[in-house]
Amino acid sequence: MKAIVLDAHGGPQVLRHGELPEPVLKPDQVLVRVRACALNHLDLWVRGGIPGAHFPLPLVLGSDIAGEVVRVGELCTRVKPGMRVLLSPGLSCRQCAACVSGNDNLCRLYTLFGTGVNGGNAEFVSAPEYAVFPIPDQLAFEVAAAAPLVFLTAWHMLFGRAKLEPGEDVLVLAASSGVGMAAVQIARLFHCRVIATAGDEAKLAKALDLGADFVIDHYRQDISAEVKRITGKRGVDVVVEHVGAATWPKSMESLAAGGRVVTCGATTGYETALDLRYLFSKQQAVLGSYMGTLGELHRVLKFVFRGQLTPVVDKVFPISEIAEAHRYLETRKQFGKVVVVPWP
Repeated sequence: MKAIVLDAHGGPQVLRHGELPEPVLKPDQVLVRVRACALNHLDLWVRGGIPGAHFPLPLVLGSDIAGEVVRVGELCTRVKPGMRVLLSPGLSCRQCAACVSGNDNLCRLYTLFGTGVNGGNAEFVSAPEYAVFPIPDQLAFEVAAAAPLVFLTAWHMLFGRAKLEPGEDVLVLAASSGVGMAAVQIARLFHCRVIATAGDEAKLAKALDLGADFVIDHYRQDISAEVKRITGKRGVDVVVEHVGAATWPKSMESLAAGGRVVTCGATTGYETALDLRYLFSKQQAVLGSYMGTLGELHRVLKFVFRGQLTPVVDKVFPISEIAEAHRYLETRKQFGKVVVVPWP
């Protein structure tokens, strides 16, 4: 099969167009013909190499996958050939204490397509049956591929970690990102007041279209000052943070008493300061979040399939232009997801 292969870490030029053997199915696995694969910043980090992390090279990137089932192993009973599906980006052992307790993203063997196993930048991918989700006929493959990782991440951040309550005030950093656009919609769906940040007028307008009640230009305005103005000096109940060092001080300053900052990333740097006096005196919380559980993916996808949450696709590239798609994502000009569509 055709595939985009990562043999060594580096810039977009290291992505090699090549061929690999078609996956050999295990009895509990499904073979999917990839019709669309969304990019994430994770693709950029794995391609470039992450200090302290080891990836099994050669590797096929791509965690967000949608396509058609070609065939199934003899132990599969739920998934049938011909189904239109998307795949859970996360995989686990399904046997350890964390997995059987419903906390599979805490499994010691937890991994993602495109990091620990070959992902969706190929003609075919194999997946365990439990990771396969049938999708509605009206849902385009490009849109389906834009949903799993970011909506799962945002759902776990808001509900699994921050314990969001309807009607709370939520600040979403970088609403133009995949996680940001998902968090805005989820918080709005549950009747929260949403304040979103973005970096230019066009992105701010799109954030309002997605349901944000207020927007802040994080390049030209003081985030915490605007939050205090909007909330009558109170601050917000939850901050959805994934930017890192560049926004962390303002995220903490934006919190109300009893508020929670939940973070899933550190795009601009991972080292920052924390004034413990405010943390304990205001009874605030700082929460880490990584991906989400399979049960949470089932829950959030129901809203996607009903059309109540909408994956935003910014731009679609043919996989022949995969390096250019990576370069485009690196510019941070997008609002929503960048998707590649494989070979005809």
